[in-house]
Amino acid sequence: MSRATGRLTVLHLSDVHATRDGRLYDAVDGIERLRTVGAYVCQAGITPEAIVVTGDLVERGHADAYEAVGEALDELEHRTGVPVLTTIGNHDDPLAARRLRGHGRSHHRAVIVDDLRFLLLDSSSGELGAAQLTWLRDELQHPHGAGSVIALHHPPLGSPLPSLAKAGLRDADALLDALEGSDARAVLAGHFHHPLSATLRGIPVSVGPSLAYHQVMDAGPDRVSGHDWAMFSLVHLLPGGVSATSVNLHSPSPLFSSPITR
Repeated sequence: MSRATGRLTVLHLSDVHATRDGRLYDAVDGIERLRTVGAYVCQAGITPEAIVVTGDLVERGHADAYEAVGEALDELEHRTGVPVLTTIGNHDDPLAARRLRGHGRSHHRAVIVDDLRFLLLDSSSGELGAAQLTWLRDELQHPHGAGSVIALHHPPLGSPLPSLAKAGLRDADALLDALEGSDARAVLAGHFHHPLSATLRGIPVSVGPSLAYHQVMDAGPDRVSGHDWAMFSLVHLLPGGVSATSVNLHSPSPLFSSPITR
C-alpha cells in the first residue's frame, strides 16, 4: 500500500451520472467509466488505501441505474482490493440509493479503514442539517489514528465560475465550525465538475473533477458548458499536509516518451 512511501492515498471519484441506458448526452457511459477507472488504477500501479465517490452516482430521474452502479462499484472494489465508499448528491434519489451497499440504514456514516476514519455525509438536499451536524460533532469528539477524511457532495465554498458561485453547501459555516480543532485531515467534495483546491480554517478542501463531464471556465457568466473530459483525483495525505492531483482518464497519444535519467 502507499503507506510504505510515507503517505496515505485516497482515490477520489465524483459525479458519475450513470443512466439507465448508459448514454448521458448520447455520449457518456458512467458505468463503463467506473470500469475504466479500475483498469487504469491497476495498470498505473496506484495503491490507494480507499476509493471515495462523492455523489451524483446517477443522473436525476434514473434511479433504476443504481443496480448497475452497485455492481460496477463492487467490481471496482474487487479489482483494486480496497474499500469503495460512496456519498449521494443532488441528482441521487435518497430512497432508491438505499439499495447501495452501506446506505441501507443511513446515508451518513463512519467507516474505519486501518488508521484512517472516513466520515461520509449526505448533502443531497444541498445542506447537512442540524441532526447530521450533531452526529458529526459527536464522532469528532474522539480522534482516530491518522485522522479523519470528510466526504460529501457539495463543497463548503463556491466555485469561481459565476454560474456556480452560490452552488456550494448551504450550511458550510456550520460544517467548518464542527471540523475546527478536530482530527479532520481533508474534506473531499464534488458537484462543480471541475477541480478546485482550498484551505478553509486550516483544513484542506479538495473538490474533485467529474467522471462524466468537465465544465470549462470560459462558458460565459450565465451558463455552464459540459465537455467530454473524464477525470478523477489522487489525494495524498502527507505527514505535513495534503496534495491533490487531477488525472485524465483518457490519455491522448504522447507528444514524446523518453526514459528518466537519474
